[in-house]
Amino acid sequence: MKYDVDGIYRNTPPDKIPWNYENPPYALVSLVKSGKVSPCKTIDLGCGTGNYAMYLAGLGFEVTGIDSSPAAISIATENAEKRGALCMFVVGDLLGDLHEIRGKFDFGFDWELLHTIYPEDRPTYVRNLSRLLNTGARYLSVCFSEQDPQFGGSGKYRLTPAGTTLYFSSEEEIRDLFSTEFIIRELKTIEVPGKPAPHKAVWLFAERR
Repeated sequence: MKYDVDGIYRNTPPDKIPWNYENPPYALVSLVKSGKVSPCKTIDLGCGTGNYAMYLAGLGFEVTGIDSSPAAISIATENAEKRGALCMFVVGDLLGDLHEIRGKFDFGFDWELLHTIYPEDRPTYVRNLSRLLNTGARYLSVCFSEQDPQFGGSGKYRLTPAGTTLYFSSEEEIRDLFSTEFIIRELKTIEVPGKPAPHKAVWLFAERR
């Protein structure tokens, strides 16, 4: 990440943060409703203010959320306490040694995190992710597609109005990135909510080898 995401969480009301949504996206909800993912020990990678972690916790998942932003984790912890959601939130660098996380997980997901991680750092992220998951664990990733018409509509690196620079991926890149550590079950381009307009995103659903 090449920008001050903690500053965004510190200085922007949560409802004005472009990627922050209180309600979980249909693409995540559908995994649970379909039975492809059922209550288990789960890690929310890049959890932000914890909304999706709290949604899953309410369904019986045992959720740990991790984010690099102390401000985001503070908001998530406060919100979980207010709602009585049984989640644990920790500050941690997903490209670091992850000493903050103990144990392994049976489901991991990152929702709109991977496009904040540039290609040179992605192999480290995948290795760290692999270490966090049990063999056979399910994994979901959703990141912006190079087909997305937003933020100029072309180019792999795009500057957003929030001051972030994101990397827009192809399905082939995502397949190549994850295929050594994961069995890919689904790989497709979907539409996800966005502020002010929807985005095209690459959806990956996979299983840890």
